[in-house]
Amino acid sequence: MTHEFEYERTVEFAETDMSGIVHFSNYFRYMEEAEHTFFRSLGLSAHSESDGVMLGWVRVDAECVYRRPLRYPDRIKVRLLVSDRTASSLAFEFGFFAADGAAEPMAGGRMRTVCVVRDPAGDGVHATDMPAEVAKRVSVAPREKIDAARAALERKPRATEGD
Repeated sequence: MTHEFEYERTVEFAETDMSGIVHFSNYFRYMEEAEHTFFRSLGLSAHSESDGVMLGWVRVDAECVYRRPLRYPDRIKVRLLVSDRTASSLAFEFGFFAADGAAEPMAGGRMRTVCVVRDPAGDGVHATDMPAEVAKRVSVAPREKIDAARAALERKPRATEGD
């Protein structure tokens, strides 16, 4: 079972504002991108259809803490930890790091998602238990890893030239 995932990406120019700093909303896109990439790494999908029933994951809570700006064309690592799991939901902790191996996160976030099915009549969605394959492959990270990720975001960032 897997409880953590990491991948690298490059900040694209279109993701920045006029000053070349990543627009705050893109961190949420990066978190969702990490979640979907995590699922694919396990041979799963964040959205599927079976016998005409659409299954997916909706976000019910999300937040992000910004410590240092990400800029075009930074190379970054996005780290995902599974911090909680219920029969129908997953919670993730995210860290955004410089790809050069810096230990201090530049930003971090949290997101809770709930597994849902679309009503056949197309009148919305309702929560359902996650598929057995997801439950079999995804576990919760050890408490000390979750606590360390949260503590790293609470430490005061070091000042750097140009920030």
